[in-house]
Amino acid sequence: MGFLDRFNAIQQADILKQWEVLDESVALAQLVEISHQKPVVIFKHSIRCGISSMVKNQLESDWDFSEGELEFYYLDLINHRAVSNAIADELGVIHQSPQIIVLKDGKAVYDTSHHMVSTRAIRQAI
Repeated sequence: MGFLDRFNAIQQADILKQWEVLDESVALAQLVEISHQKPVVIFKHSIRCGISSMVKNQLESDWDFSEGELEFYYLDLINHRAVSNAIADELGVIHQSPQIIVLKDGKAVYDTSHHMVSTRAIRQAI
């Protein structure tokens, strides 16, 4: 296992502690359905992008949501680009990275990217 593989494995382990991982095993239809009960936030992250890593770290350090307040999903764009494409197609949200998308009542009600991604932005959207 090379350095980059080990680095990505460490990043993935950190994510698993805090967020649900969005990959091919999670149907987008499930997230839309969940959003009728509580807000769903999708964080699209490029593991090869310094800005994306900075935004991810900032989200983690500022996290102030109580358990059960919302569902938060992490999407690794490099390894699951097809999922990102499906989100763009099915929810009508232009792909960006890093990006948050907030789903409520079955619809994408908010999205933002880059340095505008924050817990404050999520809080305002939900």
